[in-house]
Amino acid sequence: MKHSGRYVSKSGLEKQGVTKARIVHWNDCAATLYQMAVERKEGLVAEGGPLVVKTGIHTGRSAGDKFFVRDATTEKTVWWDNNKPVTPAHYAALHKDMLAYTEGKELWVQDLYGGADPSTRLNVRIITMHAWHSLFIRHLLVEPELKQLADFVPGFTILHLPDFLAVPSRHGSNGETMIAINFAERTVLIAGTSYAGEIKKSVFTILNYLLPERGIMPMHCSANVGSDGRSAIFFGLSGTGKTTLSADASRTLIGDDEHGWADDAVFNFEGGCYAKMINLSADAEPEIYATTRMFGTVLENVVIDPVTRQLDLDDESLAENSRGAYPISYIPNASPTGVAKGSPKNIIMLTADAFGILPPIAKLTPSQAMYHFLSGYTARVAGTEKGVTEPSATFSTCFGGPFMPRHPAEYGNLLRDKIAKEEVECWLVNTGWTGGAYGVGKRMPIRETRALLAAALDGSLAKANMRLDPNFGFQVPVAVPGVDNAILDPRSTWNDKAAYDAQAKSLVAMFIKNFEKFVNHVGEDVRAAAPNAA
Repeated sequence: MKHSGRYVSKSGLEKQGVTKARIVHWNDCAATLYQMAVERKEGLVAEGGPLVVKTGIHTGRSAGDKFFVRDATTEKTVWWDNNKPVTPAHYAALHKDMLAYTEGKELWVQDLYGGADPSTRLNVRIITMHAWHSLFIRHLLVEPELKQLADFVPGFTILHLPDFLAVPSRHGSNGETMIAINFAERTVLIAGTSYAGEIKKSVFTILNYLLPERGIMPMHCSANVGSDGRSAIFFGLSGTGKTTLSADASRTLIGDDEHGWADDAVFNFEGGCYAKMINLSADAEPEIYATTRMFGTVLENVVIDPVTRQLDLDDESLAENSRGAYPISYIPNASPTGVAKGSPKNIIMLTADAFGILPPIAKLTPSQAMYHFLSGYTARVAGTEKGVTEPSATFSTCFGGPFMPRHPAEYGNLLRDKIAKEEVECWLVNTGWTGGAYGVGKRMPIRETRALLAAALDGSLAKANMRLDPNFGFQVPVAVPGVDNAILDPRSTWNDKAAYDAQAKSLVAMFIKNFEKFVNHVGEDVRAAAPNAA
């Protein structure tokens, strides 16, 4: 094999079974990868310098095509009710065939860290077939210094061959797409999809499995830190404002998506950001919007005029899930280390309640925080996904169910214990609808949400007068300076109070029904934190 690149590792690909590739590009820098992607016509250069690429039929994760090898390593540690098994034999066949597919191919390799904390980071080697995928993951993970590559030995290897198609009868897949994780062999195989998020989320999934054994809480969240040095964590599913609200000019951004909470620090798993681009606003999200005009940003499935090279961020014709990947340094107030010392001062759980029932902010006890963490509630609205014509509840446990290999109770108990030990303030924030459900009410004003968050983060909101919510039992502020107090009581914003009561009863029932699978795995205090079904 011919080798080139910024640093060719002494720990070669032969150890990963790749022996007959035509050429291997090692650890190229972003500028080199950008040039290669353009020369190979993998994408178009947009006005300002971002690289615009298309991912084909897969414009999001293929959750139904993700598998874990079921063996002695994982039999009793993986939550099989939520995760799909594949046999060691099927995995071995897939691995053998994918390695054979690399013969005569041009490959790109990046040796990177999963995790900004030197004491807990994971060495990850990513092998892929396209320069733009190599650029993407170089943005998203943490780059070692050149001297650190001298001793780099991969702790996990991801082989990403989007042009290789799985065969169900031979590989145990559902179809031509397959993401297979093998903890015993410490490898991940990704076939049949060009959606780059599969690479990123594979690293997240690996860390979600490994870190709890060390007492570290892995979290699908964004995080920032104030001038007092205390961090805040923002849990939330897609569309709840996790990335937008954590990118606050008055605070330092640690990261926008994946973090760990160790005894002495909160740290980013990544070195970059992967933000939704659809309908991005320069007014509401100026820091993120600015990255769409920067050199090297990778834009997936964003519509571009091939003549003027101008972007149309409002055009959903290629995907409702258009994305942008860029180094975290592109955000002006980002942390250069990705680490905040000590424990967080506040935890924010974001939900976009399309039913218009939840208040814009509520204070949670540790037991209530665990209940809502395990519930992971938000709501989808018409137009966000195919076939969705009216609001529908979504419960994704731990605010990241697809990436949680272990049972949710493991993560929930770990979170609850850390909250109680460190006396962390916990808040549920509704960025959804007020004055009625979707189609009747209006979206919660972002100005009000930011004002409430500011009061929570500076400590003043914890001292405010509170009322007890009759449906969910958490505390809700009665009045907050700078906020329209009318929105603090959602029932008062509805013209039809009887309709509010009926919808509230319905939402409570959804929570209780969803939580049935956790009842036997949590303590009495968490069961008592359930909403009131009366």
